[in-house]
Amino acid sequence: MRKPICNLYVLLLLITGIACTPKLTSRFAGKADFEALPEAYDAPVAGRQKSSCNDYEAYIPDTTHLDHTPVKYVRINVHWVNNRDSSVNFVGEEAIEFTKLLLHASNYNLIGNKKMWLPHGNDTPLLPIQYRLVLAGRPGDPEDDGIYFHFDDEVCYYVHKGKNANLGNKRVVQKYGIQLDTVLNVFIMPHHPDSVASKTYSAGIVGVMLGNAIKLAGPFENLHLTAWNSRGALNHEVCHVYGLGHAWLEDGCDDTPRHNQSCFNKVDRPECDTMTSNNIMDYNFAQHAWSPCQIGKIHQRMSQENSPARRYLQPNWCELHDDRHIIVRDTVVWRGAKDLEGHLTIADGGHLTIQCRVALPRDAKITLEPGATLVLENNARLHNACGDQWQGIEIQTLDKRSGKIIRSGNAKVENIPQR
Repeated sequence: MRKPICNLYVLLLLITGIACTPKLTSRFAGKADFEALPEAYDAPVAGRQKSSCNDYEAYIPDTTHLDHTPVKYVRINVHWVNNRDSSVNFVGEEAIEFTKLLLHASNYNLIGNKKMWLPHGNDTPLLPIQYRLVLAGRPGDPEDDGIYFHFDDEVCYYVHKGKNANLGNKRVVQKYGIQLDTVLNVFIMPHHPDSVASKTYSAGIVGVMLGNAIKLAGPFENLHLTAWNSRGALNHEVCHVYGLGHAWLEDGCDDTPRHNQSCFNKVDRPECDTMTSNNIMDYNFAQHAWSPCQIGKIHQRMSQENSPARRYLQPNWCELHDDRHIIVRDTVVWRGAKDLEGHLTIADGGHLTIQCRVALPRDAKITLEPGATLVLENNARLHNACGDQWQGIEIQTLDKRSGKIIRSGNAKVENIPQR
């Protein structure tokens, strides 16, 4: 008799234990939930405070949460412009190889930002840059590698200075530009032979930004101008596209000191050892350092929905990437706009405050675990930036503990299914 009694006792324990185990439930917040949400007690009056969305400091990458600033990719194509007998610029495999090496060298610097040399002895933080360059051919054409060749005596030459200077002339762009609305076109051109023959003309690596295009010149005429030595010019002009000015002047950044641009290389003169800049927006032999302010300004421009330069980015925020799931476990404030590429989860004890636009990819969701808090402050806007829908905010509950949403001001949630 003892064995059946023991079995019955064990069975009762199992049943009781199962019945008492809290069950995790979840539901998506609907329209009624947002209408019923109480505002934060200390919420600012809507429309009266300055938006952090326009503050470049809100876009400086947070190195403790680097995945919160996904790497962005600037799409470029490269045009090799030559004369009709193809004698003044690289052609064929030589040009293709140079192009690939130029992108590799440019991205090498973008991946490995360097410490600023000016001011001498500075403690300016060294931060990751969080964007790259990528070749982009025409969609749907597997044969298009984004590298093009043009043979045209009328528009092939670049004159950087003098009475015949044409650096601002856009004829070559208007004639041969491809996907100008979504891809940044880079034209590599030869210096004019008459200019090269002049003793007062420097036929080094030079460039100019023309809005939706960049013109570069110099590699063909100078054997020492390898792809590696040309990387700074390309990165410099791309930075102009994304809003940066020359660093030796007043550029709106306190961490890029004004200076007289008197040293190009540390070995020019003894005093140049401590007076040479390596900043990407100065003229110098290195051009491999981006300051925190400069990085913030670039990402601010990349995040502006009405910026033409934003269209050059690969829209990786449109499609859901399961491997780019962001999990917030501590207290975090997103002051600037974000374009997420995966799901967003706020874990138990996590506290995320959103003060600006945050885009989620199609079918992505925000999950609030029990004990998580999501604060949507004035100017917060959750949406999909590609005309699709995302799933919305999933609120989880466990044993009377739920994820919590706090809203203030004119915070908005858009592009979710009606519930």
